[in-house]
Amino acid sequence: MKRDFLTLRELKLEELNNLLNRAVELKGGKDASLCPLIGKSIGLLFEKASTRTRISFQIGVYQLGAQAIYLNPQEIQFGRGETIEDTARVFSRYMDGVVIRTFGHEKIEKFAKNAAIPVINGLTDLHHPCQALADLMTIKEKKGKLQGVVLAYIGDGNNVVNSLIEAASMTGISLRIACPVRYEPDEGIYKKALSEGSDVKILRSPEEAAKGADVLYTDVWVSMGQEEEAAKRKKIFKDYQLNKHILSFAKPDAVVMHCLPAHRGEEITDEAMDSPRSVVFDQAENRLHTQKALLELLVK
Repeated sequence: MKRDFLTLRELKLEELNNLLNRAVELKGGKDASLCPLIGKSIGLLFEKASTRTRISFQIGVYQLGAQAIYLNPQEIQFGRGETIEDTARVFSRYMDGVVIRTFGHEKIEKFAKNAAIPVINGLTDLHHPCQALADLMTIKEKKGKLQGVVLAYIGDGNNVVNSLIEAASMTGISLRIACPVRYEPDEGIYKKALSEGSDVKILRSPEEAAKGADVLYTDVWVSMGQEEEAAKRKKIFKDYQLNKHILSFAKPDAVVMHCLPAHRGEEITDEAMDSPRSVVFDQAENRLHTQKALLELLVK
C-alpha cells in the first residue's frame, strides 16, 4: 500500500527514530555503493522556487540509483489547466514517486488522494516536514538527544514552525516560539500539540524564549508569496532578530540554526550566522541525508 509524507505526523515515532538513524548511516557512507532505487523515477514538481529542496532531492535520488525528473508547472499541461486529479493519475502511470513544492496545502492533499504513488511534501504554506527531518537530525547530532532539548524559535509563525511544533510534540523537545501578535503558528496544529501534553509555548519576548535554550532557530520574515507585505513585515519583526544580544540569553553551548535562505541583517546578523556556534550549513547538508532515508522508506 502506498504511503505519503505530507506532514511529519505521517510517521510513527519508531519510524521517525529509525529514519534519523538511517540518515546518520547514510551520512557516514554506509551502503554508499548500494542503489536500492535503481530503475525508479521520481518526479520533482515545483511551483515554488527552491535551492536546497531541489538540489538535495535531485542528488539524493541519483545517489539511490533512481532518476529525478524536474517538472516546471509552466512546461507541462498542469500549468495549462489540466486538473490536479488528472495530473496525479498520469504521473502514477509513469513514476514511482513525486515530490511537490507548492502553495496551498490542500493542493498537495488533493494530489495525494488521486495518486497511486508516494507523494512527498517538499513544502507548502502550512507545512515543511522535510525541513523538520533535517532539523531533528542536526539537533540530535549536536546535542546527542532530542528529549528535553530546549529549542527557541524567533520570528514568524510560518510553515517551518508548524512542522517544528509537530516535531517537538513527537520527540519531547521543549519548544519556545517568540513571535508578534497575529503572526502565530497555525492554531489547529498548536492546539493539537497542547492537547497531547507537549511542552510548546508561544511568547512575545525573544529574550524570554531564548533564556536557557540549547538551540536558537530563526527563518525569514518575508516568505515566498508575501513580497507585497515586505515593508510592513520588516517593521513588525524588527525586534525579532537572532543576534549577539539574543545569544547571550541562551546556554553557552547553544547552537544557531536557520533553514535558509537567510536575509542577513534582517532575521539574523552576520555575527550569529557565521559564529562558531552556527550549525546552519550542517543543517542544510542534512536535508540530503534525511530525504534519502525518507525515499528508501516510501519508494518500494
